[in-house]
Amino acid sequence: MALKWQGWVVGLVGLAGLLVFAPLGLYVWASGPPSQPAAAAVPPPRVEVTDCRVDPVSRRVLAVVEARGGQGSYVVTVEFRDRRPPQPDARTSQSLVRLPGLTPDTPPARTEAIGPVWPPATVPWCGVAGVTGAELVSR
Repeated sequence: MALKWQGWVVGLVGLAGLLVFAPLGLYVWASGPPSQPAAAAVPPPRVEVTDCRVDPVSRRVLAVVEARGGQGSYVVTVEFRDRRPPQPDARTSQSLVRLPGLTPDTPPARTEAIGPVWPPATVPWCGVAGVTGAELVSR
């Protein structure tokens, strides 16, 4: 008979422990590690294509990419098309360029993106298709 009551006591003590310590464990788990203070936000750079032309010798499209402001290094995706508003199923060519070491106090950073060989008698359009962590502006 004593063994029967010991089982009930163990079960009730276990249930009481769950009711007391489960909310405490959930609170500790939900609070997580302490958060880091937010760093002063630096505005992203303004990136744009300032020149788009076809090289007469190689017939490749060349786009000059310029970035002002920002902090850090960025990767810019430059897009080359034959018309400004693309058709829904049109394929475009893209090129990646790096803009390393930007700071808000430095002069504008410039780099050149090299595109595909361009057909004669068509005018290319060059624009910024994407920038890692920066504001998008195309020309």
